[in-house]
Amino acid sequence: MPRIVLFQPEIPPNTGNIIRLCANTGCSLHLVGPLGFDLDDRKMRRAGLDYREYAQVQLYPDLATFMEQNGRPRVFGATTRASRCYSQVNYREGDAILFGPETRGLPTELLDSLGEEFSIRIPMLPNSRSLNLSNAAAVVAYEALRQLGFPGMR
Repeated sequence: MPRIVLFQPEIPPNTGNIIRLCANTGCSLHLVGPLGFDLDDRKMRRAGLDYREYAQVQLYPDLATFMEQNGRPRVFGATTRASRCYSQVNYREGDAILFGPETRGLPTELLDSLGEEFSIRIPMLPNSRSLNLSNAAAVVAYEALRQLGFPGMR
């Protein structure tokens, strides 16, 4: 299954919605700190409803620890600054899809370290800033799952 990685997420309901996405798809959720909220935040719990117990969620102090503990997967950084569309990637089992903080996105130096080949974008109308984080995660996760044949899903 794909891994959804949130780098320094800031808005609890978005993370809660992504927990629900992961619980319903089997994707794992990896939270890279520091987080902009407490995992017990009422707003996050409300958005995730009772799905938290059905989702695999792991917390890491930094991206290097995530990479080390997950066997250095291929990482695709989602950004409005990429030229490659998310649907042009041939996703593999265990790939990681990295999303940045809601107010600022992934840092330029982090995207540079991934390389242009591993930076992806979701097409939008001109002059649009960005999609909501949980919507963007769902769009890319379902494309990866589609390519993998929706493993274990009906």
